[in-house]
Amino acid sequence: MTTLNRRQILRAAGAATAGIAGFPAVHAQEKVTLRYLGTAVNQDKKIAEKFEADTGIKIQYVAVTTDDVTKRAVTAPSSFDLIDTEYFSLKKIIPTGNLLGIDTKRIKNADKITTLFTKGDVAGKKVGDQGTAPKKVMYLPKVDAKTFSAEPTQFMTLIPTVYNADTLGIRPDLIKRPIESWKELLNPEFKGKAAILNIPSIGIMDAAMVVEASGQYKYPDKGNMTKKEIDLTIKTLIEAKKAGQFRSLWKDFNESVNLMASGEVVIQSMWSPAVTAVRTKGIACTYQPLKEGYRAWAAGFGIPKGLSGRKADAAYEFINWFLDGWAGAYLNRQGYYSAVLETAKAKMEAYEWAYWMEGKAAEKDIKSPNGDLLAKAGEKRDGGSYEQRMGGIACWNAVMDENAYMVQKWNEFVAA
Repeated sequence: MTTLNRRQILRAAGAATAGIAGFPAVHAQEKVTLRYLGTAVNQDKKIAEKFEADTGIKIQYVAVTTDDVTKRAVTAPSSFDLIDTEYFSLKKIIPTGNLLGIDTKRIKNADKITTLFTKGDVAGKKVGDQGTAPKKVMYLPKVDAKTFSAEPTQFMTLIPTVYNADTLGIRPDLIKRPIESWKELLNPEFKGKAAILNIPSIGIMDAAMVVEASGQYKYPDKGNMTKKEIDLTIKTLIEAKKAGQFRSLWKDFNESVNLMASGEVVIQSMWSPAVTAVRTKGIACTYQPLKEGYRAWAAGFGIPKGLSGRKADAAYEFINWFLDGWAGAYLNRQGYYSAVLETAKAKMEAYEWAYWMEGKAAEKDIKSPNGDLLAKAGEKRDGGSYEQRMGGIACWNAVMDENAYMVQKWNEFVAA
């Protein structure tokens, strides 16, 4: 006897009830394709293939830049069925009314989403919330609201997909001494061998971490600077650039990998998967924990207004599937963190979980989802456990009120 999966049973029930009052006629064979708008970073072919194998629903990736994800959400909400966007972009998107609140009653694991998002704490300890901390933009008062709710409600703006805490990447074999502070990025010792991320809203926060670490100034909110604070931060960067501090201002992931792997750069703004990419070449590279803490970021799934019927059901099915563990385990193995830790843990080997999430020494070699060696048995993850790392957040990626002015000043730094 063949076992019917839940989907087949639902399809059969749908076919049987077609035409009964309240049930639209459903064609069992009707294939649904979801247009998934986001950046290429999160759009993984293996996730789409596994989801289609499990559910029969196709994912069509629409890959654009972070800024273009926001632009499309604001200007063309009917051009996608599911959005994967960063939390900081919500201050631009939600006031347009183009995203619907996600009904948590339809999300099976909604109550298991990490408290980092829902309460702003890790293991009961509050984390830094400068910038756009997800808890500030997590809830809507009603499904079609254009403003945020300070209190938890039934409607979430986004369901978190991936998040992480960023720090500086270093080449320990070329530096040969401990690096413990953000201020080292502008240390003249690394003149011509430092690099910073040339995405204004993120690069300026890395710079602010340096300014604060060097004792020049303490920002009330690094994620929302005044014009005066922007001037001070950019002045510091321009002085460093004119003194020859930067080998490069990088925009592209691969560029950051190549700068580090070649040894042209020994310290720079970096992303966790880029550090991993350098390591898979057999080159020492550390994602260095720093005493001032991390700059965090987070992305999530949203549903556009106007999405209804079978497509809306399919979008909810994908979100539920994403939180069910397979995708979470897949992302955790890349060095990201997933929204529901419990289901991801169930889909990981005990030794993998111990390495990635508990900061323990690897009992066996640790491999990426593609089979590349990431860490040898006995090694520990940079930054330690989930609690140490995500509990050490100083600020979150953000869009400032003075964003236009900040971008103008950043461009002066790039041109200097």
